[in-house]
Amino acid sequence: MRILSITVLFIVLPGWLVSQSNALTLDEAIRLAKEHSIAAKRAATRKETAYWQWRTFLSELKPQLALNGNLPGFTRSFVEVVQPDGTIAFNPVSFNNSSLELSLSQQIAKTGGTVFLQHQLQRFDDFDRNNTLYNGIPFAIGYTQPLFRFNALKWGKQIEPLRYEESRQQFIAAMEETSLNVSNYFFDLLLAQINRQIAQTNLANNDTLFQIAQERLALGKISQNDLLQLRLSVLNARKDLSSAQQQEEAALLQLNAFLGVREETAFQLSAPENIQTLTVSPDQALQQAFANRPDAIAFGRRILEASQELDRAKKENGFNASLSLAFGLSNRGSRPSDVYRKPQDREFAEIQFALPIMDWGRSKSRTETAKANLTLAQQTADQDKITFRQEIITQIALFEMLQQQVQLSKEADQIASQRYQIAQDRFLLSDLSVTDLSIALQEKDGAKRDFILALRDYWQAYYSLRWLTLYDFEKNQKISY
Repeated sequence: MRILSITVLFIVLPGWLVSQSNALTLDEAIRLAKEHSIAAKRAATRKETAYWQWRTFLSELKPQLALNGNLPGFTRSFVEVVQPDGTIAFNPVSFNNSSLELSLSQQIAKTGGTVFLQHQLQRFDDFDRNNTLYNGIPFAIGYTQPLFRFNALKWGKQIEPLRYEESRQQFIAAMEETSLNVSNYFFDLLLAQINRQIAQTNLANNDTLFQIAQERLALGKISQNDLLQLRLSVLNARKDLSSAQQQEEAALLQLNAFLGVREETAFQLSAPENIQTLTVSPDQALQQAFANRPDAIAFGRRILEASQELDRAKKENGFNASLSLAFGLSNRGSRPSDVYRKPQDREFAEIQFALPIMDWGRSKSRTETAKANLTLAQQTADQDKITFRQEIITQIALFEMLQQQVQLSKEADQIASQRYQIAQDRFLLSDLSVTDLSIALQEKDGAKRDFILALRDYWQAYYSLRWLTLYDFEKNQKISY
């Protein structure tokens, strides 16, 4: 009876010691990771960067007010002057030519042109002749239009909203990937702690059984071979305990590092056994994945970007032309007020162009390359969609299978524990051999590890499905942060 009490004490003691540590559930570990981990902080930083890039693009669509100036514009030098007889003289000059220009411009995304309003004032000081003149444009309105040219702003209005929406979904996907990674580290440590607890219990039990065997050997109720086998079991249990402790320490460091907590924090994990039976419709999962995943948005974005490059190659083929029109008022005088007194009409119209005569097929080569890249982008997107669908359907099938595996492994764990308890009681009554007791012990330990591994596979599949679809199938709603 005394020996049985000691056995129970050794079995219960490790769990009592563990209860003094910091308890941590899987949900709490995921919450800590999303709040403190480097992975979550990097995801938030990427999201913020994408937001400001989006704001930068939006600002390009709005009117731009700018003040340009040249203050001062002083020059003192010798300049070349052609004389009436054709000779050249270098005459000294000393002047200041300053100007200010206030302009309001607006890009037109549909055409790629720019409309602008302009106000300009210029002052010229001739220090050699002690003379000052003013010139200015009180008001001018104009329009510049590239002709048959690539319109980057038009393409930007199609691509940038997709890129911004993709970045927002990438943040959600990154947070779900954090949950997936946390579950991996969590179960690494949980399995290590289970192995350590098993090793502690086995060491206590084997040591107690070895003491009982020594008493039986003296009474001639057990052979020397069985006693040595029990002694070997004690030694192996000590080795297993040492190895399990080392593995637990390593797993704890990895979990703490990912969670972003102090390395000396010792967590005692509890197995998340609250498994809910979920029925996931493949059609619903695919619908949500294509609606929510950044990869699905990227399919269309990549094709648009390839189409943009084809349009660029076609229109940036060496021919360059632009139309500029402006109408306004201008004047000059010896005082600033003279500029605004009865200004004269000011008109400006210009078409500029540059046409390469021979480029040795360079433009055609660029266009054909862009066409090939567009075809490749379409083919790649089609293949990625097929892979995307297969991955989700496979994950659903795996998830449903693992729900069953968890229940079966749990039942096997309970049966193996009961069987070992019966085997231990029979051994104490001298009704079971050491070999049969060892087999029951191995089956008990294996069933416990299999149950933890089944739990791990289940939660990995669960968070993988959330990551692939960005959808919460328990709450039937999209995941958002």
